[in-house]
Amino acid sequence: MSDSLNQDFTKRVVINTQNEIWHTSPSSGVERLYLERDNLGEYAKASSIVKFRPGSKFDNHTHDNGEEIFVLEGTFSDQHGDYPHGTYLRNPHDSDHIPFSKDGCKILVKLRQFQNGDTVSIVKDTLKSVWLQGLVPGLKVMPLHTFQTEHSAMVKWEPNTQFNAHKHWGGEEIYVVEGVFYDQFGSYPKGTWIRSPHLSEHRPFTKNEGALIFVKTGHLDLSKPMV
Repeated sequence: MSDSLNQDFTKRVVINTQNEIWHTSPSSGVERLYLERDNLGEYAKASSIVKFRPGSKFDNHTHDNGEEIFVLEGTFSDQHGDYPHGTYLRNPHDSDHIPFSKDGCKILVKLRQFQNGDTVSIVKDTLKSVWLQGLVPGLKVMPLHTFQTEHSAMVKWEPNTQFNAHKHWGGEEIYVVEGVFYDQFGSYPKGTWIRSPHLSEHRPFTKNEGALIFVKTGHLDLSKPMV
């Protein structure tokens, strides 16, 4: 078995999380679905879907190089507060918390991926935040965080919206939160994670379903591939 997962950043990766295997964690009732990891040990630079069953918790831990979270389902909590479905969080380097979920939840988590100097802490309820008009009709954007070349945002696609063909400087990462997202390479239903490499190109669009996606751009390390 390889000791890492999806670490060649010159390759496009598509994972339909509805079809993947969940892995147990050291905490009872907490399971993880791996998207990318630089090692398969407990302390990894990693992106995962994490599922907390009702009443489960994780031990107190410190975030080396930060933690980024988007709450997909239910309510995620720690000693600082409760974060319902649709909440975006950034916990910077050396922050710590004791995460738990009273009624269960599912979250997208990116660990140890903050750039040097990115020290901002964010808690944003995207269900109560303002949408901005996008570059084409039918597209709305909600900026979440920007640091140097890295941008995180929610993007809402109305049904039958077409976007221009474009290249991804520093790569692009997408998680389909609702609906079905499309480009010339395929269709991506709710729960699909897509990572596209530096200078890759696509022409995204939606059909009758529309889509809501979490997007990151400009954050992939251009000095690698890693294998």
